[in-house]
Amino acid sequence: MTITTPTALLAMGPGIADRLFTPVQRERLTALVDTDPALVAHQLADPSPEVAAALAGAELLITCWGAPPLTPGVLAAAPRLRAVVHAAGSVKHHITPACWERGIQVTSAAGANALPVAEYTLAAILFAGKNVLGAAHRYRRLRAPHDWRAELDGHGNYRRCVGIVGASRIGRRVIELLRPFDLDVLLFDPYVDAGAAARLGAAKTGLDELCARSRIVSVHAPELPATRHLIGASQLAAMADGTTLINTARGSLIDGDALLPELVSGRLNAVLDVTEPEVPPPGSPLYELENVLLTPHVAGSLGDEIHRMGDFALEEIARYVDGLPFTDPVTPDELTRRA
Repeated sequence: MTITTPTALLAMGPGIADRLFTPVQRERLTALVDTDPALVAHQLADPSPEVAAALAGAELLITCWGAPPLTPGVLAAAPRLRAVVHAAGSVKHHITPACWERGIQVTSAAGANALPVAEYTLAAILFAGKNVLGAAHRYRRLRAPHDWRAELDGHGNYRRCVGIVGASRIGRRVIELLRPFDLDVLLFDPYVDAGAAARLGAAKTGLDELCARSRIVSVHAPELPATRHLIGASQLAAMADGTTLINTARGSLIDGDALLPELVSGRLNAVLDVTEPEVPPPGSPLYELENVLLTPHVAGSLGDEIHRMGDFALEEIARYVDGLPFTDPVTPDELTRRA
C-alpha cells in the first residue's frame, strides 16, 4: 500500500514561523509533511502565485499568531484542506463558521500556552501573599535596618485565601500548581459544580463571596460578551483592604474605571499583565503606582517557551499523519465558552 505524505502550508504573521520552530523542529516538520518551511502565508485573501499554489494543494494548514482568517473565499481556494493545527492559543481570530461547515478538523496549543501563564500567576500569587512588591518599594526608600517582621505581620502564604475566577485551562492549571502550598483556594465558575471544583482542589463559591473572602483574586475567565467587566465596582468594593487582584486573561474582564480609584487610594493592589486598552495611555497612573505591577502582556509563551507550542503542533501533526484523532481538538460548541 502506498502511503501519501500530507501536504501542508504555514500561515501566520511575519517573523512568527522563524521563532516558532527550532532547526531540529523544522527537520521533524519536513519529515512529517510535504511543506516548504520558508514559504509562509501572511495573508490568504489575495495570495502570491506561490502561496496560491501551495494553498490549493494543502491538506493541512499550520497556523500561529497573526494567522489570516479562513473565509469562505479562502476555503474555496483550498479544496483539499482537511485540518488546521494552530500552534498558539485562541483560534477565534481565524477559524470561521465556514471551517465548521466544511468539516475541517481544528486543534489548538492552548494547553501548551496555558502553562507559562499559570507559572506567571503562581509567582504573582506567592509574591502577593508576602507583599514582596510593597516591601521592595519601601526598602528602596528606607535604605536602612527595619523591623520587617512587625511591618509584614499578617502577610504570608499559610492558609491565605486565594480566589480563582474561571476554571479555564489556565485557571485549572493555576489550581493544580497551588496544590503543594498551604493555601485555601476558592473557585467561581458557573459551569463547574461543587464536586468538580473539589476534585480540582478548590471550593466552589459565588463571585461576590469569592471577592469578599479572598486576599488574592486571580482572573482566568474567557473574553465573552457575558464576561465584560465581570469584576466591577461591587466586586471591587467587596474586597478587603490590601487584597491583590491579578489579571492575566483580558483587560475587558475588569472595569478599569472602577479599579483605578481603588489602586490610586492604595486600598487594593494589582498585578496586571493585560489592560483595557491593551497599552494604557502614557499618562496612566498604572505606570507609577507602587502597589501595581504592570507588565506588557508577557505571561503567555515568549522566548524559548514558544518552542513548547511548536512541539505540541508537531505532535498533533504526527497524530494526523498516523490517522489518529487530535489530542486537543477545538469544537464549535466549545468556542462559546473558550477564549
